[in-house]
Amino acid sequence: APRPSPLTPPELVMLDLNHTAAAEAYRVLRTNLQFAAVAHPVRALVITSPLPSEGKSVVSANLAIAVAQAGFRVALLDCDLHRPRQHRIFGLGNGLGVSTALLGIEGVSLDDFLQQGPLPSLRVMTSGPLPPNPAEVLGSARMRTILDEVGRVTDFIVIDSPPASVLADAAVLSRQADGVLLVLHAGRTSHDVARRTVAALQQVQAHVLGVVLNRMPVRGSGYYYYHSYNYTYAKQYYRRDDSLVGGAIPVTPPRPATNGKSAPAGEPARTPTDPSPR
Repeated sequence: APRPSPLTPPELVMLDLNHTAAAEAYRVLRTNLQFAAVAHPVRALVITSPLPSEGKSVVSANLAIAVAQAGFRVALLDCDLHRPRQHRIFGLGNGLGVSTALLGIEGVSLDDFLQQGPLPSLRVMTSGPLPPNPAEVLGSARMRTILDEVGRVTDFIVIDSPPASVLADAAVLSRQADGVLLVLHAGRTSHDVARRTVAALQQVQAHVLGVVLNRMPVRGSGYYYYHSYNYTYAKQYYRRDDSLVGGAIPVTPPRPATNGKSAPAGEPARTPTDPSPR
């Protein structure tokens, strides 16, 4: 099976392994999201999973690349403020990120928090230092403002969220976004856990678009086929990455919208359902 170059992280199959079955599965996922969003345009997508270690961060990274490869301006936000991975996946610094953008730093613009990704049209906002109150800050008015501001300069936002059945963060983020994609570990995630997770998200009025069945073994596939993605240990997560922990962030509640959700602001922008790239 093809292998990535020494300069490409092995998780990013959409780069050097663009012609493999795994990469094609991401393109299928991108197309299926377009169809799923016909009646409900999606500009900000939360990607989560019921449990830790199901592959949500890798799916988030590769889907962001897949959408950027289609000519869209994409921002990937690492909102897993417990065990963030995007800075490691992309080999980026993590001094500035979501947490510091939420805190606000005098003289630092939002653009400074968005690092350049491996494609010209892909920007990545890493987690930054980890606050002690993640769910509270992710549901704040400042988080709504950040999404609005990022949405003004991009076409599509991918939000990497903590596991939905372990922490409240995913439910909080789902009310800030237009849709949710659930990543399930094939052969490990039970139907009952998946159903309960979907029900919990729908209870907070999240728009669950579908699921990604991850790590499906394919006969005769080799390593990267094993990591293909098909559209169709909770306690450890509370032990956050202590090397990244920062201070508390003051919180202002988000303003309510007429439809019961925090409404996006700013000028209209193209979504991945629009076939004509800028």
